[in-house]
Amino acid sequence: MLRPTLLAIALAAAFPAFADTDLDALRAELQEMKASYEARIQALEARLQAAESQSAAASETVPAPAQPSEAGSAGNRFNPEISLILQGRYAHLDDIEHRHISGFLPAGHDHGAERGFSLDHTELVMSASVDPYFDGYFNLALVDEEVEIEEAWFRTTALGNGFTLKGGRFLSGIGYQNEKHPHAWDFADNNLMYRALFGEAYGNDGLQLKWVAPTELFMEFGAEAGRGANFPGTDLNSNGAGSSALFGHLGGDVGASHSWRAGVSYLYAKASEREGELEDLDESDVETLFSGRSKNWVADFVWKWAPNGDSRERNFKLAAEYFIREEEGSLLCEGGACQGIEDAYESRQSGFYAQGVYQFMPRWRTGYRYDRLDPGSVDLGANSEFLSTSNYKPTRHSLMVDYSPSEFSRLRLQYSKDKSMEGLSENQWFVQYIHSLGAHGAHSF
Repeated sequence: MLRPTLLAIALAAAFPAFADTDLDALRAELQEMKASYEARIQALEARLQAAESQSAAASETVPAPAQPSEAGSAGNRFNPEISLILQGRYAHLDDIEHRHISGFLPAGHDHGAERGFSLDHTELVMSASVDPYFDGYFNLALVDEEVEIEEAWFRTTALGNGFTLKGGRFLSGIGYQNEKHPHAWDFADNNLMYRALFGEAYGNDGLQLKWVAPTELFMEFGAEAGRGANFPGTDLNSNGAGSSALFGHLGGDVGASHSWRAGVSYLYAKASEREGELEDLDESDVETLFSGRSKNWVADFVWKWAPNGDSRERNFKLAAEYFIREEEGSLLCEGGACQGIEDAYESRQSGFYAQGVYQFMPRWRTGYRYDRLDPGSVDLGANSEFLSTSNYKPTRHSLMVDYSPSEFSRLRLQYSKDKSMEGLSENQWFVQYIHSLGAHGAHSF
């Protein structure tokens, strides 16, 4: 009985001794690790202080870069975007001496349609910021032997509250296509509606005030006053404004893939002896001079689709515009059977176009456009004895396909069935190229 008791006592004394020895070893190991880490940290801090001292010494020996002079700063600010738009075409057309739109007085600024090869519409464009308060834009159009300043304007950039003021020569903000230059059209030629209204587009020398509302829904309103020298007005060479315009547009997004814009516009212009050429009842050429007022209303609508807003692969655009024009005044007819008779003139005419353009794969698009005009009611007064009116409604169907090797070039093929002249049905073919050289700003919606 004695030996087991002594063994138990020896084991009880041995275990506490073993535990104390193990803990002491762990404490010693931790202390050693702590000392090692502290030494390393001190070494890193010393190296960092040495590097900062060397950097400070180097900066004292190297001179600071010279500040740019005011002349140099001004030179950097004046860095205009300059581009040259090369545009030409081949047109296969019938040999028609006097092209016109039946039932409508001829519009000005219509470059017409030339057969065969031609330099269609070349443009030299410059734009830049003037200073923190203004930017400027210049567009010079070259058509064969004609050189014309299409636009040359300044625009404010710091009025605030959504207001901008534009002054100079500019394309009016009325309608949808009016502000677009020919190289931005979706077809090789203009629609019948704009040809009847303005010849090509309505430009003016004057002022434009525009306001964009700070709302989620796009809301744009504008007013213009100008010289009014272009069709349907004439240069009155007088103080004040010869024309005025009002326009408003609404727009927004529908989901991630759709967007739209709709608007209405009004243009008022005065005309004094506005020239025109017609045929009398004997099919002789006569000249007309209209003096009076021209009132024009335009409604426009655009719908765009692109999958999730990405238009690089596929996209579709639907655009349509409708106009009503009322003119009232006097018409002087000279030549042929007219014998210089001047009498009252009054008309109310309308028309529209609708077009769709689909990019079905990268770089390739196809489109269809339908034009239709209504000569409406025309009262020629006493001149009705020599000049005829018509109920014929001009129409045209157009199909196109174009290919864009890059964002700077485009090649286009177009076919049109043109019935804009009464008694004639013409098959028209166009092959067109458009190349942009240099920086060119993005086009509007």
